[in-house]
Amino acid sequence: GGAIALSLLFDLPLVVGAIITATISMVVLRIGDIRGQSALERIIMAFLALIAVGFTAGLFINVPDGGDLAGGLVPMFAGSDSLLLASGIIGATVMPHVIYLHSSLTVDRLGDRGAHLSVRQLLSATKIDVVLALVLAGILNLSLLVVAAANLNGLPGTDTLEGVHNVITSELGAGVALLFAVALLGSGLASTSVGCAAGAEVMQGLLRRRIPLMTRRIVTVLPALLILSLGAEPSGVLIGSQVMLSFGVPFALVPLVWLTAKHSVMGEYVSRRSVTAVASLVALIIIALNFALLWLTVTG
Repeated sequence: GGAIALSLLFDLPLVVGAIITATISMVVLRIGDIRGQSALERIIMAFLALIAVGFTAGLFINVPDGGDLAGGLVPMFAGSDSLLLASGIIGATVMPHVIYLHSSLTVDRLGDRGAHLSVRQLLSATKIDVVLALVLAGILNLSLLVVAAANLNGLPGTDTLEGVHNVITSELGAGVALLFAVALLGSGLASTSVGCAAGAEVMQGLLRRRIPLMTRRIVTVLPALLILSLGAEPSGVLIGSQVMLSFGVPFALVPLVWLTAKHSVMGEYVSRRSVTAVASLVALIIIALNFALLWLTVTG
């Protein structure tokens, strides 16, 4: 995403844009290492502000009809393409790797103060973080969908981000298109920073091997650099990566639901049966969506 944005803004080659995005993200994470978790959070919030302004600007240029907006909130599918995008939205919103990252970020942000808090207080802080993050991500995704439905529906050339940028320029003006590209850059920088942090945290926590922090972060961004260097179409790869994240959600969610329901693991903090039931239902729905997508893809 960051590479595409830099290509739109400065006409840079995609590989160069990806390297710049990765480098800036490493610098952002390094600032967090030196200045603390609060500094990193302020930078990410600045990125989110850019995303919010850029992705919602179109709503104020061409205000959608309220009735159409309400009707569009009802989930519906029209073949494998819409199911593919729905899976991508789930993957982009939830991001399974961040499930592992949230608790670590909560403890890091609280610092020494966290050592004096009870487990329930830490759980409460984590819950607030997760709810705020998902609500914000959901609102931004919804805004982007509404802008697309109100202004781009049925127009040719909107199957790539470059095409979307061109159509926004012609339909909503160069200013909105510029904001869209800047928002895309902010999104790329934020997600790359969070992805690098999550990858480093997962490798540290699950591999149980001492791997240098910078090495873990670099390993996390190598696949994207490799794919772009092979000349892959970036918009399609971007959608595919989000769909893969959707397929990864059950692999993070099912063990989480299972372990938190076990009294032998959680003790007095074991999940209530109602929580386990709802979480299990959500996991089953996501698994069913993934299998439906696989079936439609295989059978055509």
